[in-house]
Amino acid sequence: MATSVADKRAAFRRLHEAGCFVLPNPWDVGSAVVLQHLGFKALATTSAGMAWSMGRADGAVGLDEALRHFAQIVQASDLPVNADFENALADSPDDVATNVGLAVATGLAGLSVEDYSGSALYEFDLAVARVAAARAAIDRRASACC
Repeated sequence: MATSVADKRAAFRRLHEAGCFVLPNPWDVGSAVVLQHLGFKALATTSAGMAWSMGRADGAVGLDEALRHFAQIVQASDLPVNADFENALADSPDDVATNVGLAVATGLAGLSVEDYSGSALYEFDLAVARVAAARAAIDRRASACC
């Protein structure tokens, strides 16, 4: 029986509360399955590993492909999955919120949103607004699904 999204998220939270843990980065479904069988307690996607497995540079994968990849890794494992979501593939807080909501809908237990636009760090106030938008999207999506 597959582990529910809510159970995966609760397990991921418990891992953080308990201290340090190793979070390996599968780049495809096969590596996710192997890492689960090796006994890891959670997984995290890798934007570079995913892109390189497609013959592309890190950062050269679009939103739809990233979301599909997240869903495949989530569905391949009973472990919680954290996504390397680069800069949420967006600059504006509204677009970050939209994309984070879509990412959370794939069943992720967590995700990271970088404050790097690809050429420079975001200005402080914009970076804060992006994080706030991401958090609000997570709260909206999580309360709607679980």
